[in-house]
Amino acid sequence: MSARWYHKNADGRIQCDLCPRDCKLNDGQRGMCFVRQRVGDEMVLTTYGRSSGFAMDPIEKKPLNHFYPGTSVLSFGTAGCNLACKFCQNWDISKSKEMDRLTDEASPEAIARAAKRAGAHSVAFTYNDPTIFAEYAMDVADACHDEGIHTVAVTAGYIHAEPRRAFYDKIDAANVDLKAYTDDFYHQTCAASLEPVKDTLRYLVHETKVWTEITTLIIPTLNDSDKELTELSEFVAGELGPDVPLHFSAFHPDYRMRDIPRTPVETLRRARAIARKAGLRYVYTGNVHDPEGDATLCPSCGTAVIERDWYEILATNMKHGACGSCGTPIAGRFTDEVGAWGRKRMRVVV
Repeated sequence: MSARWYHKNADGRIQCDLCPRDCKLNDGQRGMCFVRQRVGDEMVLTTYGRSSGFAMDPIEKKPLNHFYPGTSVLSFGTAGCNLACKFCQNWDISKSKEMDRLTDEASPEAIARAAKRAGAHSVAFTYNDPTIFAEYAMDVADACHDEGIHTVAVTAGYIHAEPRRAFYDKIDAANVDLKAYTDDFYHQTCAASLEPVKDTLRYLVHETKVWTEITTLIIPTLNDSDKELTELSEFVAGELGPDVPLHFSAFHPDYRMRDIPRTPVETLRRARAIARKAGLRYVYTGNVHDPEGDATLCPSCGTAVIERDWYEILATNMKHGACGSCGTPIAGRFTDEVGAWGRKRMRVVV
């Protein structure tokens, strides 16, 4: 499949214009993401139509707590990634250099039909970053919209402006990993930089209709200081707005960071308190059992309008997208009925 967003340089190399890496390739070479390859004088997406598997998940697992809560989402990814996070918790997929891991083949239309057949409310591009398979994801999104199915991107937000506009024109909701709030962390731990991610967040919130939530994985000693958490929270509240949900998730040792301990629940609760003090109205804790951090609270009266246990909704107190107690609107995308998918996960054959 021919790829978009590249040009030929004076030295004869092709430069990929998809993300800030700007990989420059000779014939046969692949970009750092591994899946975009120069073949002759064009660039191809080697993973088009191929997936590492399909599964039905709760939307809260993405995590998205304000995008049609309780509904199901058909999730899939491909292989490769344009970041190099040492803590990657899907490293077997995102760091894969083997196309034979992509055992499931599916056209965009087949995915949309399978999602409709399974009763999915949305289709999510996840497990590895959809930025690198944008052409495939965009075609799937078109097919899903033809069937009345929403689309979700779970992403690090590391993408150039032109493809960003084209990609997110097809997307209904996104969860963006804001991995830390220092360039040192991005450089040393992800081989990337912070500012392009901030630009993506600004773009999504202020220039699109994409419902946007943010996740920060809290890694002990690396991005968990009060100073950094305060600066991150103040950026979200001040530049994006107080209604953007922020999820603080617990790290567990994996990939190339097996010597760092799990994140204590107390650290996540401290981060949540800092973010709420900064003015954010919807702050969550993830990857731990913390009913208070799972709940969606009314920003006016403090009532729990959605009570959760991990990915399962236990109780709701909402009417027409507003607090059932005081009538204050709750930011997000809601229907009159909260879904009942629960916490189950189901393998799907496309």
